[in-house]
Amino acid sequence: MDKAGWYGVRCLFRWSQEVGRPYEESITVWRAASFDDAIAKAESEACERAALLGGEYLGLAQAYLIGDEPPGDGAEVFSLIRESAFEPDAYLTRFFDTGDERQGETASTDS
Repeated sequence: MDKAGWYGVRCLFRWSQEVGRPYEESITVWRAASFDDAIAKAESEACERAALLGGEYLGLAQAYLIGDEPPGDGAEVFSLIRESAFEPDAYLTRFFDTGDERQGETASTDS
């Protein structure tokens, strides 16, 4: 789909300098001409960030078209739908709440 607009792009990293070598999901916002353009911009930044901070960009970028207007308060900047046979508690534990997440803090990998 080639549509100009604002995109949220999710990229995944692994940080080698930290204990436990944590993984990070980062969502950034880009003004781009298309999904491919948004992903190219996000991947370029992801590679630079990983090199600068001693981590590894894992080569996974997923884009979401936000719309024509810049995102504002409450704007959805990324969405992913995954089909699963898991019941809600098992789904959350498997994909989002394993107990190893760092939530509500600034990661030490931030620049």
